[in-house]
Amino acid sequence: MENKKVLLGMSGGVDSSVSALILKEKGYEVIGATLELFTGSNSIDAENVCNSIRISHFTYDYKEDFRKNVIENFIDCYKNCKTPNPCIECNKYMKFGIMYEKAKELGCYYIATGHYAKTEYSNEYKRWVLKKSNAGKKDQSYFLWNIPKDLIEHILFPLADFENKEDIREIARKNNLKIADKPDSEDICFIPDGNYKKFLETNSNIKPKIGNIVNSQGKVLGKHNGLYNYTIGQRKGLGISNPVPLFVLGFNKDKNEVIVGEEKELYKSEILVTDINLLLVDKITSEIDVDVKTRYSAKLAKAKINQIQDKIKVNFYEPQRAITPGQSAVFYIGDIVLGGGKII
Repeated sequence: MENKKVLLGMSGGVDSSVSALILKEKGYEVIGATLELFTGSNSIDAENVCNSIRISHFTYDYKEDFRKNVIENFIDCYKNCKTPNPCIECNKYMKFGIMYEKAKELGCYYIATGHYAKTEYSNEYKRWVLKKSNAGKKDQSYFLWNIPKDLIEHILFPLADFENKEDIREIARKNNLKIADKPDSEDICFIPDGNYKKFLETNSNIKPKIGNIVNSQGKVLGKHNGLYNYTIGQRKGLGISNPVPLFVLGFNKDKNEVIVGEEKELYKSEILVTDINLLLVDKITSEIDVDVKTRYSAKLAKAKINQIQDKIKVNFYEPQRAITPGQSAVFYIGDIVLGGGKII
């Protein structure tokens, strides 16, 4: 008999709440789970939803694991002049790592979340694959490249076929869920005010440290107050007057320098990617044509990729703007996620 028991990650938001409704309607035995990941997170809305639709709910305190795997990585990236994406670490270690272990303890064959993504069996590749959802710009497959590939057949994404968030809210309203009109969270969950600079200064030894702003030839053009205050592609807030606009190109950590230049210097045709995770194949043995996303908000770019030992070399057909170390490059073949890695 098929095991239809599923552990659903619930944040108390409308997406995961409607996911619970959909799974229940499809005949799954749903258990709601809220992972308390940082001080200030709470499970009250998720508990209320589970009570109202009559499913079990558990809250698990994983603040220490979250600090070790997500927050420390976030801080370490900024210490090394990289721009992290904490949602990707959280998905790998927490939502599709620790939560799957908890699901097995509870006798669940599946785990589920309210992500906009899709899983299905591919006859072409003879394996379960991760795909884009039908949500267009809201598709979240980009954030999921780093999950263990053996897990894909155990993952359910109930919102995979929704194109419009309003349709999801309407389901919540029809089922009298009080969270139907709860706003989406846009910021990093553990920095609800969005002020990551203040968070770094408060939670690490990263502090303002004055240094030089230089051009690519090393000429000093101004002063900065800490490398973590700047991101690649940034134009505003440099405090430099120049005949043509200047943008942040990169950093020299050893010299405590911010490197700036003209917009044309922001474009790259080639990058290297490390910490790779391949979902579709075990190894890239020959050059492949793919579409690449270099950040969540970026458009897909056509490229050729080659695997060189534990790294992937990406050659774009057209140069790409403001590619940022620490961000993820995610590779697609059609709608299927081939895999991804961290830009270096």
